This record gives sequence, C-alpha cells and structure tokens, in this order.
Amino acid sequence: MESIKHSYVEVSGLKLHVAEIGSGPKVVVFLHGFPEIWYTWRHQMIAVANRGYRAIAFDFRGYGLSDQPLEPEKANFQVLVDDVIGVLDSLSIDKAILVGKDFGAFPAYLVPILHPERVSGVVTLGVPFMLPGPSAVKNHLLPKGFYITRWQEPGRAEADFGRFDVKSVIRNIYTLFSRSEVPIAGDDQEIMDLFNPSTPLPPWFSEEDLTAYASLYEKSGFRFALQVPYRTVNVDIGITDPKVTVPALFVMGEKDYVLNFPGMEEYVRSGAVKQFVPNLDIIFITEGNHFVHEQLPEKINQLLITFLDKHST
Repeated sequence: MESIKHSYVEVSGLKLHVAEIGSGPKVVVFLHGFPEIWYTWRHQMIAVANRGYRAIAFDFRGYGLSDQPLEPEKANFQVLVDDVIGVLDSLSIDKAILVGKDFGAFPAYLVPILHPERVSGVVTLGVPFMLPGPSAVKNHLLPKGFYITRWQEPGRAEADFGRFDVKSVIRNIYTLFSRSEVPIAGDDQEIMDLFNPSTPLPPWFSEEDLTAYASLYEKSGFRFALQVPYRTVNVDIGITDPKVTVPALFVMGEKDYVLNFPGMEEYVRSGAVKQFVPNLDIIFITEGNHFVHEQLPEKINQLLITFLDKHST
C-alpha cells in the first residue's frame, strides 16, 4: 500500500483526490461505489500494476478527500461522467479501461456511450448496464422499507445515520450489505436498525480497513453520497439510444443482494443486457457477495487481468 501515490487534480473547479500505482501507456481507471472510496480497489490496483498497467482510483466529487460541490442537490449522474473525463484529461490519458463497482458501474458505461473514443473496455461488478432514469430501480415493486426508497427521502437517512458515528455507519452498511437479502426496514425501523451489534465484521474486512474507510467519510460526510447515486438514480440524463460497443465484462456474486432486485436476475441471465452491451461476457461467482472484489480479491484480480491482457491497446 505504501507504493500507492496520492495527488489531486482539478476538475470543474474542484480538487479530486487521485490514488495511483504503476506506469506505462496501458491505463485502468477504477470507479468506486457506496459506501466505498478509492481504497476499495487496493487489491486490484496492486495486482494490475504488478502486471504492467497504470492503475488509477479516485474519489468522486463529494466523496472522501475530494472537494464537495457547492450545491450537491443539483448534481446527477452526469457529474460522475465529467469527473472521469476530467481526471483522464488532467493526467493526459487518451484512453483507458474503466472498472466500476456498484453505482460506479453507471459512469463506467455512460463514458463509452458519451465519449467512445476515450474507452477501450469496461468491467463492472455487482451492477449490470442500466441507465439513470425512471426504470433504473423499480422501487414500486419492493416494500416501502426498501433501503433505496428510504435513502431517497430527504432527511431520512441523514437522521438515521446521524444517530451513530461515521465508523459505525460504515461498519453497519458493510455488514448488512454483505448478505444476500435486500435490505428492507419494517414500518417501525430505519435501515441502521437492521444491523445486529453483535455481528462481527466480515472475515475479509479488517478493523484497519474499517478505520481507513471511516477516516475518509469523516472528511466528506454522506451529503453528496445520498444525492448521487440514491436521489438521482431515477433522474433521466437524456440518453435515448444507449449502446456500449467496447468489449465488456460483468461479474456478479451469486449471493449479491442486487441479484434479488425485481427483474435483475432474468435481465442478466437471459442475456437481455446484451442488447445494450453486445460484446459482454458475464461471469457469476458462486460464493460472491456485493463486495466480491474485497471478499475474493485473488479471483477477481485473475478475471480482471485476463480481460485487460486481452483488450488493452
């Protein structure tokens, strides 16, 4: 970890925190989800750098050590695309392979739609191709205590999270969201109430990891994270005929709770997702959960490096 270098680049008037390891013309840019941060990619960054790639992971605006936008409530998924392009431009990178996890999958696919000349391949974990918009997450097909529905309600997650310190919030989410069940609260509960304090951290997630995450979210808080992705996932950004033509890989754990979203399993297993991403390979990991890249890093690293070696230009 000591060999990972840290710097800042300016994008849209904001300083974004960038972590980087490796060198050379073959570039991989890692895009985090929530409650993740650049650190979520530590295992993959080192592995691909050892293979001869330049590995870059940055904190999206409003996350971790990156600056907060002045008016976060006006942001949507377009700003994440702007962040990716801005980082590439700032580092004088013409083209990269993008690797996205959780909501990081959205910009991982949006960038090659909007800027196809900048991307030579896409890998996503846990979330397949989806466009932001009314049909992205079918809240109406899940109980009203569905975590995304709860977090979309202004002030509700803020009050829920605010009962705990940041470290406890991260611990609770990592533990809850490692399960295969979709997090759904009862009428008399909030999402944080679903966590049993006696539950240990997952074996692949150490106290040191938890401290690293907490220190970054103590800097940024959760204000922007609740806006993007949760409060804007159903906001259309104006793309009408999406097609991702670059080579792509989608990896999903069989025990990832997202697989239990309404229609999700059929969308992936039937190959319907390939109408949007025709050059897509799909791999399921039997024991994998939503954090499969941290849970089973050697397996994910192997899949990732195989893809990179095949498709890097």
